[in-house]
Amino acid sequence: MYQIIRRKELNSSVTEMDILAPLIARKAKPGQFIILRVDEEGERIPLTIAGADSEAGTVKIIFQNVGATTMKLNAKKEGESIQDFTGPLGTPTDIENKKKVCVIGGGVGCAIAMPVAKALHEAGTEVTSIIGFRNKDILILEDEFRSFSDRLIVTTDDGSYGFHGNVTVPLKEMLDSGETFDEIITIGPLIMMKFVVLTAKPYNVPVTVSMNPIMIDGTGMCGCCRLTLNQDGKKVTKFACVDGPDFNGYEVDFDEAMSRNRMYIPYETAKREETCNLLKEAD
Repeated sequence: MYQIIRRKELNSSVTEMDILAPLIARKAKPGQFIILRVDEEGERIPLTIAGADSEAGTVKIIFQNVGATTMKLNAKKEGESIQDFTGPLGTPTDIENKKKVCVIGGGVGCAIAMPVAKALHEAGTEVTSIIGFRNKDILILEDEFRSFSDRLIVTTDDGSYGFHGNVTVPLKEMLDSGETFDEIITIGPLIMMKFVVLTAKPYNVPVTVSMNPIMIDGTGMCGCCRLTLNQDGKKVTKFACVDGPDFNGYEVDFDEAMSRNRMYIPYETAKREETCNLLKEAD
């Protein structure tokens, strides 16, 4: 069992937790993830490691309260425990030998982008961060990004805070002005990452995307997290849990990935409603 040491609500639907997991905390690197089960009957879900404190032995996770399992996890209090917490899994984000990088996070994907920006900053890289949200009410991690970025641009779709527009607008303005980056690292909704890639393509800037498809075992055996990459004119199958989660954005078949993610929406909706009813009864 893994104890919840700290719990904090970042907004109405996003929660941050520090989990006591000393072995994982000592090994975790930016870009990696864990797989957890809330209880013995629970499903396995992947969550990115949003930070780790090797001295305290804690691993930080940030999750959106949108599905059956995250609802059950969100109902847990400080001092309580969760059943399983396995990791670190996946390949760490490459932060070596980069002079200037643009890190782009969207929504709860900022929880993944933030430790990457921090690691790059600590390595001496000049970091420009662009973080985007639908509106001001769901903004998270602004202070953290500001402390790890040489320049921070906050965008909101409705213009309620920061730059009015999505993350690709300030990115295109910078690229149009002649600004260059060694790499763009983008993490967030699939549709956002797709358009970041399309925006950067005319300027030949390398783009790394962090993929978080449906995942079960975290070892590549179940095949649920498979992705199609287009490499040298050939379609290649990769598995996000072992080959990723980072991939060359120009190679990813985003349309297929989005189609696969929509396959289980009816099931997920039914399980969410069932869990919501159970939690209400428990209260």
